[in-house]
Amino acid sequence: KFAMVAPDVQIDDGKGTILISSEEGETEGNNHRKLSDFAIRNGSRLQADDFLQDYTLLINVLHSEDLEKDVEFEVVGDAPERVGPKPSEPASRNISNGSDDGAQPSTSTGK
Repeated sequence: KFAMVAPDVQIDDGKGTILISSEEGETEGNNHRKLSDFAIRNGSRLQADDFLQDYTLLINVLHSEDLEKDVEFEVVGDAPERVGPKPSEPASRNISNGSDDGAQPSTSTGK
């Protein structure tokens, strides 16, 4: 739903409990656990970071009994206009002497 590539998700409670790690194998034991197993309830907050995309989400968990049949969760809120990797940086100018003032390196052959 959030187009994250390698997310790290932790409970935003000051303790830093990690639910999902981008490090392989670090949190696989959590895959079959429920949010309630981590004391995440209505009003809990999660922080999801995807460092590969410089992308962070704060997620407020709200419990609802009004979801449609076979719907486990719903994402509600402001979504960014564009999700995904940032565009490449523009190519830097070729600067011979470490300055961009137009000066050229010396060609004198002092004796």
